[in-house]
Amino acid sequence: MNAPAVYPDLDGKVAVVTGGSRGIGAATALALGANGARVAVVGRDQEALDRTVAALAEQGTAALGVPADCTVEADLARLATTVAERLGPPDILAAFAGGNGMPVPTAQENGPHWREVLDSDLTSVFLTISAFLPGMLERGSGTIITMSSSAGRQAAKSSAAYAAAKAGVVALTRHLAGEYGAQGIRINSIAPASVENDRMRAWTTEEQRREMGATFPLGRIGRPDDVAATALFLASEASGWITGVTVDVAGGKVML
Repeated sequence: MNAPAVYPDLDGKVAVVTGGSRGIGAATALALGANGARVAVVGRDQEALDRTVAALAEQGTAALGVPADCTVEADLARLATTVAERLGPPDILAAFAGGNGMPVPTAQENGPHWREVLDSDLTSVFLTISAFLPGMLERGSGTIITMSSSAGRQAAKSSAAYAAAKAGVVALTRHLAGEYGAQGIRINSIAPASVENDRMRAWTTEEQRREMGATFPLGRIGRPDDVAATALFLASEASGWITGVTVDVAGGKVML
């Protein structure tokens, strides 16, 4: 992992990272912590949460692991209360839970799977933001980062449900940025292309990943810290006059 950039304004901030127990979420949590933020890591896998919290503690970060399902409103209400009580009111929300992008031919798609993907990758984002937005509005400040995908930006090999969900995240982000900018809330989205993570390593061989990387203008697939670096920038005041945008962290695969 590359050393994260340094953004002094993040020191002392409270950040919540959903989907934070592994991959992009864990890399983002570690990068925020390395910048002095206090970090709540959220996920469904307790063992993975414990590993990420231990890594944060090892680098000197005040960290909290909270098991929660971001499609369940009661879990998110409990999460918001726990973070406020243990770390303080959140300044930064990275709504990264999701990733249900396994390819499914649309002719073989069915209603239950469609609804499951929209719940995990779009409704979860709405519910997560809904749990924290009122407090940010009350304080008159807050930064929210959502996780889209290149599949929501152009035609890809993922399922139609995943493409629709991730395009929905882009639209939700843009809508909220326009609705709440005047109240001190900034919200932006990140749209990664292929990023090497546990799931990809389970699906593909090293040779397949090299071949995939060769199709990108920059000659490789992404790494979690590529995306974390963008999240760090969007969380900081270095991006203080940016809202409502989607950043394509895609190695040149997506050029819009």
